[in-house]
Amino acid sequence: MGEGVGGNTERLGKLFKRSLTYLKGLLSAVERKNSWQLAKWMGETTPDGVQHLLERAQWDTDAARDILRDYVVEQVGDPDGVMIVDETGFIKKGIHSAGVQRQYSGTAGRIENSQIGVFLCYAGAGGSAFIDRELYIPRQWMNDRSRCEAAGMAQEVEFATKPQLARKMIERALDAGVPCGWIAGDEVYGGDQRLRVWLESREQAFVLAVAGNEPLWWQGAGAKGERLYDWALVPLWRLQLTQQERRFGHYLLVRRSLDERQELAYYGVHARRSQARLKHLVQIASKRWEIEIGFEATKGECGLDQYEVRRWQGWYRHITLALLAPAVLVALRVREKKTHTRPNCLECARIAQAAVASAVAHQPGC
Repeated sequence: MGEGVGGNTERLGKLFKRSLTYLKGLLSAVERKNSWQLAKWMGETTPDGVQHLLERAQWDTDAARDILRDYVVEQVGDPDGVMIVDETGFIKKGIHSAGVQRQYSGTAGRIENSQIGVFLCYAGAGGSAFIDRELYIPRQWMNDRSRCEAAGMAQEVEFATKPQLARKMIERALDAGVPCGWIAGDEVYGGDQRLRVWLESREQAFVLAVAGNEPLWWQGAGAKGERLYDWALVPLWRLQLTQQERRFGHYLLVRRSLDERQELAYYGVHARRSQARLKHLVQIASKRWEIEIGFEATKGECGLDQYEVRRWQGWYRHITLALLAPAVLVALRVREKKTHTRPNCLECARIAQAAVASAVAHQPGC
């Protein structure tokens, strides 16, 4: 990069300091964690430094993501862990933020001008935290390459559906050796046959919600307040061609609410036959709500949705740091339960420094 060792060290030191301060700001009691208010909390008169960290500073966001994932697994990893996929909306004004358009946002419960992010959450031993993220770019955007270029998207970025983004993140985690017993998700992901077949090809068990009209082969005869349900498990027929495939079964898990509405919900299940116990599958299906709780907490406590960046890279950088903050909190809570000691801020600094050190080390020429 044209700098000597001293110049690199000085630059890295400044980046460490700013990223650590940014992370602490996300964990602080600042009312809104946008560039201006975080800069003010840092004692700076303008948001230029914050915007430089998110937009122009040279560090590898994906390397920081890998640090986040490895840290979460280190703290709550479990062979029977559940990876949960879901999306959330970020309400935005204007037309220039990467991927923004009028589209359905579950956050708002209606069509709004928004960005949509697809997220992967890991629920393990004693806690859950996010480990990956992808920004959904609508096809309308991908058909306008000049607009994509203006938003900072590289030419190699192609259109991908939400289930395709989910597969990308799940594959990344599985290939990295993340211990995972199950995949969970709602109808957006359970209704995608290609995703289900791909998971089956990897012998990865899943409990994915499906719509009531989802076609399945039946073998024929024989987050407010307390909610009570009846559950039923129905084996499904599917031609098995090999001995290896016979170790797995396909099932339909059905949930019925016990209120006057008697509402039904359906889950497609692929699991080893030894795992297909009703009580256990109900527990896995219920884990899906962990990601909803995570969205609410991370938006409310760590400013996940309070960014003021428009470009592709800025979104990934803010989101990655905003996911690192609650991961540290989860780890501290798990540790507090084990040791009965109060957490402190030194852990936050250690993890953020490790993340940025690895991220900067991945920059060519550094």
